[in-house]
Amino acid sequence: MKFTADMTIGEVIKNAKDPMKLQAVFLSVGMHCLGCAMARGETVAEAAQVHGLDVNELVAKLNEVNE
Repeated sequence: MKFTADMTIGEVIKNAKDPMKLQAVFLSVGMHCLGCAMARGETVAEAAQVHGLDVNELVAKLNEVNE
């Protein structure tokens, strides 16, 4: 499965081959609130915007780690 910017963080984690590796990606870019309910329902694009990240780079990294 390829992840996209419009997927929620919860969907990404749920569909990851290794959820811990994907969580590590989010943590490495400063997204430390993965456990909160709001973060699980937030899209990757929304989270990237809030954290000042390039969404395309984040999605590419998530897909790379998930291969």
